[in-house]
Amino acid sequence: MTRAGAVSKRRDIKQRRALVTGASSGIGKALAAALARAGARVLMTARSADAITSLERALRDAGQDATACPADVTLPEDRRRVAGLVLERWGGLDLLINNAGVGATGPFRTSDESVLRTIMEVNFFGLVETTRECLPLLAAGQQPMIVNISSVLGRRAIPNCTEYCASKFAVTGFSEALRSELTRDGIDVLVVHAGLTDTSFRDHMIRRGPRRPWQNHRAMTPETVARKTLAAVRRGKHELDLTFEGRWLIRLNKLVPRLVDWVLAKA
Repeated sequence: MTRAGAVSKRRDIKQRRALVTGASSGIGKALAAALARAGARVLMTARSADAITSLERALRDAGQDATACPADVTLPEDRRRVAGLVLERWGGLDLLINNAGVGATGPFRTSDESVLRTIMEVNFFGLVETTRECLPLLAAGQQPMIVNISSVLGRRAIPNCTEYCASKFAVTGFSEALRSELTRDGIDVLVVHAGLTDTSFRDHMIRRGPRRPWQNHRAMTPETVARKTLAAVRRGKHELDLTFEGRWLIRLNKLVPRLVDWVLAKA
């Protein structure tokens, strides 16, 4: 167990106990696979039982320690069941990666309340309550860390992604506040601001508007996101901004926010 108030800046992933939500595809799948290859013991959750079970089989066939647990982060009973499984198998948790998420695009004025509520339930409330359920497990962990997968759009919002941006801003704010609260308990928090990533995320959006010009830019692979995220975990970083375009968007918004507003309004 980590000494209260002592947050280490270096972490070894081998044999660490890791829980990854939203692990059936994209970034979550890449993170689960990268953790398993690095020697971690991985519990993977997602709503898609078939996809998560297939991933478990592939990782086990490669001699890696991975377990699938189909679950929906928006359901209290599922969150409790996952936490109970962690407690039963491991007695504690070293790494919680909150990755489960859903998207929506299109003008806010043509959207409705159900879109925003669904986005917030998955991207924010599901993440927050999974974290709350796992805090006692993390308190019994070794160099414990929470990793919240947010987005560059949680640092600078863009038009026609209002609900998604709001949810990711909430995740970033929650992560920053929680990090300060948990320092005395030796639990660290890393927030990852992912940029455009080549996944099937857009195909599973609950609302999908026309593609915007920025969506045609070069995308990072989920494997690259996973590699950079685990490198940040090892180094004990608190924040990770991914993709060249994403980093520049954040920097320009700090320097010339009105110019960024104007460019995005024209895009």
